[in-house]
Amino acid sequence: MKRKQLLGLVCVVMGLVMACGSLSAQTEVKEKPPMYTYVSNWAMPRAQWAALEKDTATDAILQKALASGGILGFGRDRTIVHQEDGWTHDDWWAANSMAGLMNVLDQIYASGNATSPVLASATKHQDLILVSRYYNYKPGSWKNIYGHGGFYKLKASAPDDAIDMLSKNLFVPFFEKLLADGTIYEYEVDEEAIHTMSPDMFTLYYLCANAECLDKVNAALRAWQKESPLGGPTFTSMTDSAVHRDELVRSDANYK
Repeated sequence: MKRKQLLGLVCVVMGLVMACGSLSAQTEVKEKPPMYTYVSNWAMPRAQWAALEKDTATDAILQKALASGGILGFGRDRTIVHQEDGWTHDDWWAANSMAGLMNVLDQIYASGNATSPVLASATKHQDLILVSRYYNYKPGSWKNIYGHGGFYKLKASAPDDAIDMLSKNLFVPFFEKLLADGTIYEYEVDEEAIHTMSPDMFTLYYLCANAECLDKVNAALRAWQKESPLGGPTFTSMTDSAVHRDELVRSDANYK
């Protein structure tokens, strides 16, 4: 059994190397300082959607924190592909420390906005704290752009450093090319920092300007699969496809 497991791990590593070509020809991908993101998910009755769009009381707090360097970015999302009993909206902000997140949260609670009438009408609510060590973004502010998230779960047989391996050899090279040519504005590989779900879960997320850019990302993915035919099998060897889910949102985002 141990020999089989070792052979499987060797095959995975070889697959990553062959999927990306010669590693010596690539720019080495390294972890970045952790980026923590606080996400508040809301399920809002449709009758309250317009009121929620006008509820911008926290924007001044977030703008001030962004200007001072307390946070890296913030925004809000509206779900496009709705699910029965699913989330309809979310608010988020990101920082290089947990303290950066909590200081903003304390200010929001002190302002009273967390208990505003429109938020009190939510049928359900959830908070998440995520962490990413593989991410990048372009500074700027955008309204009504697109955000795409892919949710995945590692198989029990995946290596302990599977997310590092996949990020360095597959995710980051793919997304960095799209960021460089202007197809996307931001990407991140997220795990939960405070675990409320399976610790084997991770998310691939990116932001882009319009509907056309969604097609560009898909086209780039198809081209990459042809150029690196072992990349896809390597990814599926580590992840449980039955658990995979996607989300598509319209987003307002601000990064410094």
